[in-house]
Amino acid sequence: MQQEEKKMKVKKGFLAVQVMGLEDEEEEEEEEGGSPSSSRRFVIPISYLYHPLFKRLLDKAYDVYGYHTDGPLKLPCSVDDFLHLRWRIHKESSPHPHHHTHPLALHFHSC
Repeated sequence: MQQEEKKMKVKKGFLAVQVMGLEDEEEEEEEEGGSPSSSRRFVIPISYLYHPLFKRLLDKAYDVYGYHTDGPLKLPCSVDDFLHLRWRIHKESSPHPHHHTHPLALHFHSC
């Protein structure tokens, strides 16, 4: 039990999110009680909440799940797309003067 509590705790300044593609939601409804295989929990810095790409994902999460959900914040996005999103946010926030990115010009298959 203590191991589960440690697993659920998140350090100050971070947020737990559950990445679960929209396809997984449909599969979960079809399979009684089955958990989505590609659903994954991530712990991210709170600063991500202010990034334009992440804000778009939050808007989509609101459309799909609403504001009131139990547990970690659910994100309607594939794990692969979320990993790419996280990479983009990290890349844009690190100082690389020779790289020019367009943060809103990114489109995902599932996000």
